[in-house]
Amino acid sequence: LLSTDKTPDHEMTNVCGYPLSIFFIVVNEFCERFSYYGMRAVLVLYFRYFLKWDDDLATSIYHTFVALCYLTPILGAIVADSWLGKFKTIVYLSIVYTLGQVVMAVSAIHDLTDTDMDGVPNNMVVHVALSMTGLLLIALGTGGIKPCVAAFGGDQFEDHQEKQRSTFFSIFYLSINAGSLLSTIITPILRAQECGIHSQQKCYPLAFGVPAALMVVALIVFISGSSMYTKTAPKGNIMLEVCKCIGFAIHNRFRHRSKKFPKREHWMDWADEKYDKLLVAQVKMVLKVLFLYIPLPMFWTLFDQQGSRWTLQATTMDGDFGITVIQPDQMQTVNPILILIMVPVMDSVIYPLIKKCHLNFTWLGFCSLQYGSTLFLVLVDFSIDILNLVPSRMFVNGFGAALNVSFVGTIEPLDISNYTNIKQGPAEFRITNTGGQSCLYNKQMGFGSSFTFVIPSTFDIQSSNCKQAIQAVEDIKPNTIHMGWQIPQYFLMTSGEVVFSVTGLEFSYSQAPSNMKSVLQAGWLLTVAVGNIIVLIVAEAAQLPDQWAEYILFASLLVLVCIIFGIMSYFYTYTDPAEIEARFALPEYDPEEKKKKKDSIVMEWKDSLKRKVSGSRKRSNSSKGSDKQDNDELKQSRM
Repeated sequence: LLSTDKTPDHEMTNVCGYPLSIFFIVVNEFCERFSYYGMRAVLVLYFRYFLKWDDDLATSIYHTFVALCYLTPILGAIVADSWLGKFKTIVYLSIVYTLGQVVMAVSAIHDLTDTDMDGVPNNMVVHVALSMTGLLLIALGTGGIKPCVAAFGGDQFEDHQEKQRSTFFSIFYLSINAGSLLSTIITPILRAQECGIHSQQKCYPLAFGVPAALMVVALIVFISGSSMYTKTAPKGNIMLEVCKCIGFAIHNRFRHRSKKFPKREHWMDWADEKYDKLLVAQVKMVLKVLFLYIPLPMFWTLFDQQGSRWTLQATTMDGDFGITVIQPDQMQTVNPILILIMVPVMDSVIYPLIKKCHLNFTWLGFCSLQYGSTLFLVLVDFSIDILNLVPSRMFVNGFGAALNVSFVGTIEPLDISNYTNIKQGPAEFRITNTGGQSCLYNKQMGFGSSFTFVIPSTFDIQSSNCKQAIQAVEDIKPNTIHMGWQIPQYFLMTSGEVVFSVTGLEFSYSQAPSNMKSVLQAGWLLTVAVGNIIVLIVAEAAQLPDQWAEYILFASLLVLVCIIFGIMSYFYTYTDPAEIEARFALPEYDPEEKKKKKDSIVMEWKDSLKRKVSGSRKRSNSSKGSDKQDNDELKQSRM
């Protein structure tokens, strides 16, 4: 099945003018995106409430995972283009991907280490190790196949099928958004269910298990179309060639750093001794665009917090929308829904209107949109911090003996505890007597609420219904902000994404050489990885006391980035890659023509040298004859 990456000897099967093989590729992409976004939608809550990590650690690990997912595409592209080919790379890394999803599902089974059957894992190290292993395999798999699947789909079309190929990419993009949208709706619902063998807990195994099953389906569907695919052999990776060229230029420049060597117009010109001038010129164009990418990670720093900080923020808000109750991780569906609405609106209404008004709406438009979303986020979070105080509780011991309450301490008979603050959400208190017997009491604590728990004199700690004897008096009602207040910030962020991503990629491709689009794609994905690294650095290093202060920091950084980017774009000069490449296609830049011309010059020089040598010898012989005649005449005169 995997024995060849050459074009198969069969006629391509077409349906309505399209290769039948693309059906398998589109279905594979839908299932893979469902698997990835479904798992990612509940990931930060899994860290927070299953592994019991705090918000900062959960955010840091989440963004480390996302960064890895956008670093590994470079590795996948090199492997596919230089060694295995696209088909084998997709199959092998999809197997790795599937194993990672299965391991994640297993890591979320709380009964795996729940030896005392109380619903809490007794060996959290096992669950952490399994989940980290699973995430590493997923990052390698999803990142590795990312640059291959779309390109492999494009390979299925022949040269005369340009229109069909363009339609395929539109359908391909639609399948990505459809998978993302459905998964972010379904997996939070699955997570909210309760499941377990010994005790019923939030069903993270099901939330991770369904994406794992979809990845198995994706792998089977993709392999099923193997006999129909057009498989091109690996031809070498241009990224490696570009890196080698840059490396040689730097090394050669360092060797000739002395002032006695004349300066060159561009530092890449130091690669001329080894590499073709056309390649050097193409690398210059790529570096010019990549330099403009430097401020871009700040956009992804904000954007990818939808799955971390924004989801954690939603857990402190009221999700009751009347018709239904929205789970915190389901708010992420707002982004793909808005994308499906806004992309056609921007293309058919906004951009034509801007063009008609003769406005120079450049790439800088995304900066103001993102700044607005960040400021709105600050206001929402500040309101939550001010209006929704953390829950608090106080215990009154009306029992005739001392009792110990977890997180409170020992309370003497007929005594009361102090008010103490706790986390919002389900709270558990273990009440233990002096004999070691205990009773577990549960209470849902709303954000900003305050309770007094009264333990009556009739309290029987040995009874199975002991917790029902405890009386909960609500002193202060929960004070929540509705989850709907997140929609404006999602709208602003999505608006920025549509403007930023579409125009950014269009600009990049217009400025890139024809054979180096993949290099810029790798650079674009790298900005996503760097953006997520910035988030984890801020989350771990800044250690700001309030969340709204962190958002203020991001807003300030974004303002600075906008200023820097504005200056860089002002001084940027547009180039025409086709014109530059055409210039090097002229005979004087053609290596073969240059070699022929050089050989011709050498031959002419050799012929000229031969003629000069021959003429010199003739003149020498003539001179010797004349001297002999003069000597004879001299002898005769003396005689």
